[in-house]
Amino acid sequence: MNGVVLSIVIGYLLGSCPFGYWAGRLRGVDLRKEGSGNTGGTNAVRVLGPALGVPVIMLDVLKGTAAVLIAAQLGGVGAEALAGAAAVVGHTFPVFLRFRGGKAVATGAGAMLGLAPGISVIVVILWIVLGLVTRYVSVASMLSAVAFVLLAIFTGQPWPIVVFTLFGAGLVFWRHRTNIAALKNGTERRLNLRGVRS
Repeated sequence: MNGVVLSIVIGYLLGSCPFGYWAGRLRGVDLRKEGSGNTGGTNAVRVLGPALGVPVIMLDVLKGTAAVLIAAQLGGVGAEALAGAAAVVGHTFPVFLRFRGGKAVATGAGAMLGLAPGISVIVVILWIVLGLVTRYVSVASMLSAVAFVLLAIFTGQPWPIVVFTLFGAGLVFWRHRTNIAALKNGTERRLNLRGVRS
């Protein structure tokens, strides 16, 4: 198995690790049946509260970064970008949960942290600001995905990284299609950082 293929396999398996689901099981909760039904960090914060939800987000970020860093030892920039994409796909369609996962925002950001740390810090700050101002994680996530694409292009990142940002942004918007509909009809839920599972 060559380095690129191995990078993709490792990236997918790392991405498939359902930290949100595992955290929920600590509380006797199945995140797939609560809140938005996703196993990602946002739903973990909503359902489980920040004490468990924030670590889930951090772990989801870490698995994206880890996939890229491992791939860096196995191949070039192309392998790193493919491993990051595989981690994002794994988070969204995890083999360990019958392909039902999260929305890939944190894992995608983690992969970008490994691929392009400079612009990633900018986008993370932007995501936090947008989230606090709008209290719509969906809005913050989608606008941040667009920011990744623009910054990757305008800072002259290698083409595999630019392609990764385009792939990631497309997946983020697709995974947020129900949120887009909810925003249009005024039923999108705002994030309440004080809230825990009711």
